[in-house]
Amino acid sequence: MKRTGRWAVCLMIALLFWIACPAGNAEDQIQTYFLNVGKADAILLRLNGQDYLVDTGSKESYDQMEDALRMLGVDRLAGVIITHTDKDHVGGLKKLLKSEIDVERVYAGKLHSEKSDEDHPAYSAAEKRNVPFTWLVAGDQLQAEECVLHILGPLTRDDEEENNNSLVIDVRTPEGNILLTGDMTQTEEEELLDAGAIPQATVLKVGHHGRDDATGRRLVAAVRPQWAVISTSSQERPDTPAAQVTETLKLFQVKTAVTQEAQVGILVELENQTATVWRVDWDGKHPLEK
Repeated sequence: MKRTGRWAVCLMIALLFWIACPAGNAEDQIQTYFLNVGKADAILLRLNGQDYLVDTGSKESYDQMEDALRMLGVDRLAGVIITHTDKDHVGGLKKLLKSEIDVERVYAGKLHSEKSDEDHPAYSAAEKRNVPFTWLVAGDQLQAEECVLHILGPLTRDDEEENNNSLVIDVRTPEGNILLTGDMTQTEEEELLDAGAIPQATVLKVGHHGRDDATGRRLVAAVRPQWAVISTSSQERPDTPAAQVTETLKLFQVKTAVTQEAQVGILVELENQTATVWRVDWDGKHPLEK
């Protein structure tokens, strides 16, 4: 289908979606959409009228991500944050910057395994499109009204395993918080835990697409989330979510949602330190209780 035709379909779906699910005042909303982009990451943070996108999926899943953003009425992003340089996290950035969605700034982790800063795919893409760019390191904060995106890690650079250079972000809101972990494996988990940098969180974004080299018992015990969200496709990666990870989450009585369970993605809404989780399909949102 041509892009113009697809956009028209997305617009029609968006109208039906918002008729079925009134949005209220966007400036009063705190929502997180974990978009279904296959075995990749793309997370839309809607923080009182400011939209941030954490990771951009893969090049192959870009159209799916853009359709979801358009259905959700996104035409401007206050920032795009790239957690690390793997293609299933930064792969959609070039197309996004060429799209009609306005991106105010691109962010990426200063600690990475590329040969130079100029070789970082997020830096080079932003520079080519003349989009402002900012490096992020542990301790940095991005303010969105009363919400704060606090960068917890990485604390050191891993030259051999880029996953352990993943930005770890504590999204703090008045209603609760969400811990975003990128693809960090247990190596980075242990470093942050030893430093006392891992907070309790209402919701945990499971690291590395639910593979068995991440999300150890010590991490889950420290975070004690009500819900965990895994962004993956078992069709693309049959070993995800790993039984070891799902068993650990069950051990700590954590409810779990997987992006492949929804056509558009998983929606998390926070209120009074409690998470309500929805499966979002093209026809609207449906409550998810597990």
